[in-house]
Formats: sequence, C-alpha cells, structure tokens
Amino acid sequence: MKKARLEAFSDGVLAIIITIMVLELHVPHEPTLAALLPLWPTLLSYLLSFVYIAIYWNNHHHLFHAVEQVTGDVLWANANLLFWLSLVPFVTAWMGENHFAAVPVAVYGGVLLAAALAYTILTRVLLRHHARDSVLARALGSDRKGSISLVIYVAGIVVACRWPAVAGFSYGLVAVIWLVPDRRFERLLAG
Repeated sequence: MKKARLEAFSDGVLAIIITIMVLELHVPHEPTLAALLPLWPTLLSYLLSFVYIAIYWNNHHHLFHAVEQVTGDVLWANANLLFWLSLVPFVTAWMGENHFAAVPVAVYGGVLLAAALAYTILTRVLLRHHARDSVLARALGSDRKGSISLVIYVAGIVVACRWPAVAGFSYGLVAVIWLVPDRRFERLLAG
C-alpha cells in the first residue's frame, strides 16, 4: 500500500475528531461575556485536547515523511493510534462538564497515555521495516521526549484522584514539551 492513502485516512480521522470536539461546545444563551464564565472548564479542556490532536497530526505528518513502506502491521498500529485518539472527544467532554473532577481527569490521562503508547508502538513497527541507518531511524533516535511524556502521564494519572489540578497541569506540561518544534525530521529530510 502507498503511504499517501494511510496519511489521507489518518488526516480525515483527525479532522473528524476535532469536529466532534467543537460540536460539544454549547453556546451560552446570553449575549454577555459573563455568560462564558461558567463554560471555562469546557473551553479549557477543549483547548488542551485541540492542542494534543494538533501535536499528533504534526508528528504523524513528519513521521510519515520519512517512511518508505507501509505494511499490514503498520496499518494496524496506525489504527490503534487512531482508536485511542478517537476517544479524546469523549474524555474531553466528560472532564470539562464535570469541572475537572478526579475520575474524569484520571481517565483523560489514561487515554493520553494509551495514545502515546500507541504512537510508540507505531514508531517501533515502522522501524522494523526500515534499515538502521534510514532517515526514519536516524530521526527517531532515542525519543527522549516520548519517554519523558510516558512518565509524566503515569504520574498524572496516579495523582489525579487526590489532586486533579496537578494531574491537569502535568498533561498540559506534556503538551508544552511537544509544542516545542521537533526538528529531527525536518533537518534530516532537508539534508
């Protein structure tokens, strides 16, 4: 299979995920700024989730720029990633509507952890089909940011039941870590 087909399908799924999230935002019935105040948890959870989906879209795009071949196990690994990302609108709405209560915050972290693990699995499956000196292998390197992210997610889930705000902060921290552009792929593909 050509990688363009996988990329197009993944782009479509991610676009639908963002669409579902924005449709969960309900307009206040009053035309005042004060009417937006009770919506802050919903808007904040939407913002965090939108950033996460954008990060995954960017990283997926860069990752597949370096991919030379797509096989059946790559398709399944990619579907696994898309499955976990498709749960983001549900946990986003649950967390926002319940004002960052402990259990929804922990489950949100669980979905983020599962998506990060799925992305890691996808990269490992791709690496099995590429040479050790391929652009993909050189660009991925040790994936320090990925490993740090997994640790922070687990810590966030553990503390969520006692301190949901700290857990939410930890999830935001991972997003900030990934907002810093990862130039590994761009440098290798340009050179």
